[in-house]
Amino acid sequence: MEKSITLQSAVTCPNCGFQREETMPIDACQYFYKCTSCQTMLKPKQGDCCIFCSYGTVKCPPIQMNKSCCIQS
Repeated sequence: MEKSITLQSAVTCPNCGFQREETMPIDACQYFYKCTSCQTMLKPKQGDCCIFCSYGTVKCPPIQMNKSCCIQS
């Protein structure tokens, strides 16, 4: 049985606390995200592959599937 993948994640800005639900790409990382409230440009925290893994309520689809998402620094 294949695991269900969630494509919606609520991203919370660490600067102002604004939260917005976004649709995640299925096969790529989203490295940058601009808060629509305070205009802060978010980047992943060290060790995370994308903004959804750092600031979202749901990890990105590749991580949900236990696959390598992208090169992590």
